[in-house]
Order: sequence, then structure tokens, then C-alpha cells
Amino acid sequence: MSRGSQKQPYRYLIFYKPYNVLSQFTDNGGDRATLKDFIPVSDVYPVGRLDRDSEGLLLLTNHGRLQHRLSDPRYGHSRTYWVQIEGTPEETALQQLRQGILIQGHRTRPAQVTQLKEPTMPPRNPPIRYRKTVPTSWLSLVLQEGRNRQVRRMTAAVGHPTLRLIRVAIEHLTLDGLRVGEWRSLTPDEQQRLLTESALN
Repeated sequence: MSRGSQKQPYRYLIFYKPYNVLSQFTDNGGDRATLKDFIPVSDVYPVGRLDRDSEGLLLLTNHGRLQHRLSDPRYGHSRTYWVQIEGTPEETALQQLRQGILIQGHRTRPAQVTQLKEPTMPPRNPPIRYRKTVPTSWLSLVLQEGRNRQVRRMTAAVGHPTLRLIRVAIEHLTLDGLRVGEWRSLTPDEQQRLLTESALN
């Protein structure tokens, strides 16, 4: 095999995406911040997406089969979000989220939903709009799918719009040790576990 045809090794990175950054390496619509402003690695692509107005863990790889496995809802890989919402939800609203919400004609899969004390997280820049007369609450949501703006649509459907959304985990991978805007390669043990969980090993 010639040197030019040798297969490049797979890369696996995690990134703490800041608020107001696109989950892509180019911006066709202007000069908004993109992954290229933070990650000097070529030929890796996000697994799934985080909206521009969401923050947190983003996994990037050049391993196409892994991207497919983690993005396809048939395989049910968990994603954990900490969500600041408007108001204080009653148990009936939490039960609706757990059982599934009808969004655009499709019911979301059952989710794990628990109330959180306000977590210690880096401040968002810019901060959310504070209103004295409207309390806020935090929830932890663990989903097995990742539809477009799903968390925001779910909380809005039960009367509690999302104010801040942070993905804190994908399967066993977490934000631990990363600051906002930082990235790192997965360790060999993390890679092995990820591939095993995705039935690729």
C-alpha cells in the first residue's frame, strides 16, 4: 500500500461549546463564531448538534460509523442536559416530560427528568434576562434521542420555556475537566468504552 493511500487514524474529541457558537466549522451566513475559532483539527465533524444558543458537551470525530450510531435514535444513546426553565414545575408537568411530549406530530421517547438545585456552572455570556417576579428552576433531562430543538420544545409544551440549556454528558463522557471553549482528545480508555457502548468493538 502506498503512503498516500494509508488510512488516517480515527480522531475523537470532546469540546465545551460556549453559548453563541455554531456547531460547525464554517458560517455561510456571515461572521458568527464557529468551531474553527476553537478547534485547530481538520476533518472531524460534530456528532449531532448543539444549537447556537445552547452550551456544553460536543463530541467530534472522523469515524463515520460512530457518528451514525450516536445520531440515529434507533440506537438510543443517552444525552444528559441541565436546563434552566421559567417558573416552578408541578409534578404533573414533570410526569408529562417523563412520559413523552407530542411535538410536530411525533411523541418524544420517555425521558429521565429530575429537579436540580441550581448547579455551579460558569456564567453565560451574555447572561439570561433576570426578572424579579418570575422564578426559575433547574431540571436534569436524560434523553435517548436528539431531535431539532427538542428540549426547548418539550419544556415549552408543559408551560416552562427554556432559559438556558447545557449538555453535560453523552453516554459516559462529561464536561469534567474542561473549561468553556476548551477541547481535548479522548483517552484510549474513553475511546474503547465509547466504541463498545456503540457496538463497534
